[in-house]
Amino acid sequence: MDRDQAQARIERLRDEIRHHNWRYYALDEPEISDSAYDALVRELQGIEAAYPELVTPDSPTQRVGASPASQFASVHHAQRMYSLDNAMDLGELDDWLERVEPEVSRRGCGYVCELKIDGSSIALTYQGGALVRAATRGDGKTGEDVTVNIRTIKSVPLRLLADANTAGQASLFGDADRQPRIEVRGEVYMPKESFERLNAEQDDAGQPTFANPRNAAAGSVRQKDPAVTASRDLSAFMYQVAEPRALGIETQHEALEWLHLAGFKVNPDIKICARAEEVHAFCEWALQVRNDLPYEIDGVVVKVDSFALQEELGFTAKAPRWAIAFKFPPEEKTTVLRDIRVQVGRTGALTPVAEFDPVAVAGSTIARATLHNEDEIRRKGVRIGDTIIVRKAGDVIPEVVGPVERLRDGHEYEWSMPTHCPSCGSAVWREAGEVIPRCTYAGCPAQRLERLGHWASRGALDIDGMGTEIITRLVDQDMVHDVADFYALSFDELASLDLGRTKKDGTPQLLGETIAAKLMTSLSASKDRPLARLLFGLGIRHVGSTVAETLAAAYRSLDAFMAASEEDLAEVEQVGPKIAASVRAFLDRPENLDIIDRLQAAGLRTADPETDGERREQTLAGLTFVLTGALERHTRDAAGAALKALGAKVSSSVSKKTSYVVVGDEPGSKYDRAVELGVPTLDEDALEAIIDTGQPPGDGAE
Repeated sequence: MDRDQAQARIERLRDEIRHHNWRYYALDEPEISDSAYDALVRELQGIEAAYPELVTPDSPTQRVGASPASQFASVHHAQRMYSLDNAMDLGELDDWLERVEPEVSRRGCGYVCELKIDGSSIALTYQGGALVRAATRGDGKTGEDVTVNIRTIKSVPLRLLADANTAGQASLFGDADRQPRIEVRGEVYMPKESFERLNAEQDDAGQPTFANPRNAAAGSVRQKDPAVTASRDLSAFMYQVAEPRALGIETQHEALEWLHLAGFKVNPDIKICARAEEVHAFCEWALQVRNDLPYEIDGVVVKVDSFALQEELGFTAKAPRWAIAFKFPPEEKTTVLRDIRVQVGRTGALTPVAEFDPVAVAGSTIARATLHNEDEIRRKGVRIGDTIIVRKAGDVIPEVVGPVERLRDGHEYEWSMPTHCPSCGSAVWREAGEVIPRCTYAGCPAQRLERLGHWASRGALDIDGMGTEIITRLVDQDMVHDVADFYALSFDELASLDLGRTKKDGTPQLLGETIAAKLMTSLSASKDRPLARLLFGLGIRHVGSTVAETLAAAYRSLDAFMAASEEDLAEVEQVGPKIAASVRAFLDRPENLDIIDRLQAAGLRTADPETDGERREQTLAGLTFVLTGALERHTRDAAGAALKALGAKVSSSVSKKTSYVVVGDEPGSKYDRAVELGVPTLDEDALEAIIDTGQPPGDGAE
């Protein structure tokens, strides 16, 4: 076989394989046996191996490729991907129908009802008939490029079928560079059976399981390794063409037919309805069959069929006026409450959690649900031993609705919040006016991993390389109990740290000397961070990075800060009584003072320069900056710190009180908000001039 013959045979094989992929994955109507299909694929692979220069990205053999050079680059959608307004019951659905019915009747166009697939939204772009990009919905304007992962989903065609290339759309195929792009939209989902299998595999491997198929699908689409996505058995229903009228398509039901002919998997359970009564009937039918379907649905989408009328009806700020999502009521089940246990979070919050007999609700089995706080338990009247009603709020979060009181037999009993932390035994503290008690011991085992990770994070002590995996191993091997223990670690201890994995020869995988040396350098560097970083790193309730900077500026040393009374702290601007009480509750614990003493003994910097001469003049006092987008010569944290050193306030959101917005590459919604409010914007050159000179911007604002 020469090259020309190979090229011709490759094209025939690709067309035949695409056809059979469509029959199998989109229609569920295979025409040939699996062995016959496999033979076609093997023949194509053999010819492509012999002539690698003939391999193209849209070949059926190229579904799983290399990871992208830049993981999940941003994608700006050509047209906004709107969310839908929800009708939570038939009454709200009727309100919407009454609003659009006069125009629908005038045009005689009716509605299209489609099952609302519970998955992850996706936008696919085709050029010259070939898939060139796949993007997540994101915020509707900007999503993430997940092309390499979506290519692994076999129900997504890498090339459109010629059946869609009707006389009215003869320009869809041919020279890709000269053809208009076609964008279609739909939902990636994980079948129920695949979801159950994945969770069983996760559980067997000791990995966290997924809450529901929707989360599993979204997580699978964003895997760094496309081979992992390929192993997850995802599928996709497509339901929209972004610019249908450019293809001569005038109605939603015609768009669905075009998608079907083009090779996409289109949900067969759609209904064209002429009247509101038919819409009602379809919604009621969908509610009855939802548990019998092989995939999860959470409602019905009702759309005005005519695209011309859709254009007339237009959009609100958030959603189209020509469509609505009828949401199913939460599925409720009864089970028996066996116990209420207390969970301790990173900030020491004690949260009661209901433990009940496992029950299947909305696509997954649940056996636990938060009860939030003691007051909420009293309000619901829940007792241990009760038969309770459970559901998933939004079909996602397990929730206890309340008890079935008529089933009580006298063995039920009330629960009360413990007065001491169930993890470390320390007395708990409940702040005035709050419903949640807390453990304020910084060395509490239940808070340990989160507190240690917080201390090492970039916004706190910035211990480069000290990530979650290493911290977990240090804790598991009893080498680190609190943040002061980081500074007692030796090079030899780190180098010999067992990572809990084995090498190919069966010996334990150790951290090694190279990484240990880098960590020792990072630990040493972290000792010289400013006082504000140390205060923030301690993880005191209500003391975020901004409050920590305020306290550091007010007291200038750790000793002065620790000596301040609650009244003194409350008088500091931007602190107040609530934060002051939290700080003193933390500092009044002997266990926390011990940690601070050991940090001081380890040589951490605990004081900022005393003299005003060592501080830059506060020339930007009274100005508020917002930074958005990627900067080339600064990190946003470094730029923010430099502005704060000059007296400026740096905020995370744009408002009328914002003085300037510093704009980098791909700035997103903050830039749009600045333009909308008329807030001056600055580029990075203007920012650098401000930092260098210490002077507020003049004519440099754009």
